[in-house]
Amino acid sequence: MGDTGVAVGAAVDGMEGFRGELTRYCYRMLGSYAEAEDAVQETLVRAWRGIGRFEGRSALRSWLYRIATNVCMDALASGRRRALPMDLTGPADGGTPPGPPQNAALWVEPCPGGEPEAAAATGESVRLAFVAALQHLPPRQRATLLLRDVLGFSARDVADLHGSTVASANSALQRARATLADRRREEEPTVQPPDNVRRVLAARTLCLPPYAKWMRGVPEIRAWLTGPAIGCRGSRLVPTAANGSPAFGQYRPRRGPDGTGYEPWALQVLEFSGGRITGITAFRDTERLFPVFGLPDHLHEDAPTSAAETPR
Repeated sequence: MGDTGVAVGAAVDGMEGFRGELTRYCYRMLGSYAEAEDAVQETLVRAWRGIGRFEGRSALRSWLYRIATNVCMDALASGRRRALPMDLTGPADGGTPPGPPQNAALWVEPCPGGEPEAAAATGESVRLAFVAALQHLPPRQRATLLLRDVLGFSARDVADLHGSTVASANSALQRARATLADRRREEEPTVQPPDNVRRVLAARTLCLPPYAKWMRGVPEIRAWLTGPAIGCRGSRLVPTAANGSPAFGQYRPRRGPDGTGYEPWALQVLEFSGGRITGITAFRDTERLFPVFGLPDHLHEDAPTSAAETPR
């Protein structure tokens, strides 16, 4: 077998090993874990079909990322972008019920896994807020920023991947960084509360996809929890992890004739800053999300939320 045959054989053997990191990349690009899994599958199919053209001149990882980027670009060609409720509307009154649910395809979805300790080493690269912010970037800038700032590709690598010049790749990166910096400044409160107030803030925001409702500040969140959401009193939580942050499957006490046990209600994803909870996103699509996160479809009345029921 010649050198080319050896390179092709090694590529075939090594492709599957990149599935995990490719899925995380496509998730950040698309804002949907389900779509990311489909994109990676398409990437590997295209790679298998084109393996005869892989001559080993570029690293297998770079070659797969080039294909994955093209797959994501195709998926983003419609111009549709996913968001979180705070990207679409202003904060709402916590004492009022939400409006009708919006199309599930509108929302940034949670990504299972990512232990908080490990995520700390990579900054905010999989946090919900970061993934939502990425959706404001044009697809090419989005890919450039992820490849350079998250995945460590060089400017030359990115230029080759896009078929552009190094100067063009660097310009796209600078524009992407500037857009994200502007968004961070917009999201920061213009007036910081006094230290004694800041210490007691349990949560800054609470949002509720698939509803376009979100609340800011303890008073509004309290009004929600003691008003429209009062039926969730007595809920039980099963711990898991999402987007490199702690998360919980929330189970609400069953209503109705039997009234026993607990039914799935929401996947609660927490975000932290400086050791404090700054945001909670409650995803209500439990029928689809709970199996992805390995959460049970119900809890019995006497079921302990112990390590035995904690998803692995």
